[in-house]
Amino acid sequence: MAKIVSLKEAVAENVRDGDTVAMEGFTHLIPYAAGHEVIRQGKKDLFLIRMTPDILYDQLIGVGAARGMKFSWGGNPGVGSLHRFRDAVENQWPRPLEIEEHSHAAMANAYEAGAANLPFAALRGYIGADLPKVNPNIKSVTCPFTGEVLAAVPAIRPDVTIIHALRADRTGNVLLEGIVGVQKEAVLAAKRSIVTVEEIVDELAPPSPNSVVLPSWAVTAVAAVPGGAFPSYAQGYYPRSNAFYIAWDEIARDRDSFLKWVDENIMNAGPEDFAKHAKKQAA
Repeated sequence: MAKIVSLKEAVAENVRDGDTVAMEGFTHLIPYAAGHEVIRQGKKDLFLIRMTPDILYDQLIGVGAARGMKFSWGGNPGVGSLHRFRDAVENQWPRPLEIEEHSHAAMANAYEAGAANLPFAALRGYIGADLPKVNPNIKSVTCPFTGEVLAAVPAIRPDVTIIHALRADRTGNVLLEGIVGVQKEAVLAAKRSIVTVEEIVDELAPPSPNSVVLPSWAVTAVAAVPGGAFPSYAQGYYPRSNAFYIAWDEIARDRDSFLKWVDENIMNAGPEDFAKHAKKQAA
């Protein structure tokens, strides 16, 4: 059953040096507060997994927390490059970064295979694409029933998955609503999971058609972190800060300005600051 704990405790107990870590959320509900806590606690040698690594993973890569990353699209949404990601790949700063690139479809299928405890995912994909030429983890299998040749990729089985959600009840059941992405599959595929939420309530309201409830037995730790997805958005709580995504391009472009930002906004800040930012954004 899920334990309701502080974010600091959740990360300390469930994220270990060398872990394979997935932090999912597609535009909506990106777990920024949890990612910052991982940085504050100095976790290292992490292999990161995320379908759309954007600013959060740029930050983790830039502080040297990551040894590698499996992903399907890497960039600052609507702006351009992730400069810390690019610096790590091109110049090995602050350390070399192993990369494994896939398509969105392959990543989603790989999470689903992991959640189902299967060794690999098969899909109709990569036809005419060049990724199989540079990624040895993209292979092919022949269907024994039809003879069709399908793409195959290893199942994703993180050591720990971290997501942000809207609400949890006091027994640890979690409500995801809005754009839910692959959060459900990522949690079910993982050995351990951390879910930060906007609030903890006595009882979850009946879910809407576009929602998912993760039962407490499928979650390791729940932490209340209001505003924990900022600068992404949480449906019904606060909108996305497009201004921050634009500003990040200049912050991250230079190593010194990036490190100064990390010192001021991560190392000398805490989860409570997210609530202030989100409240201001919602005003």
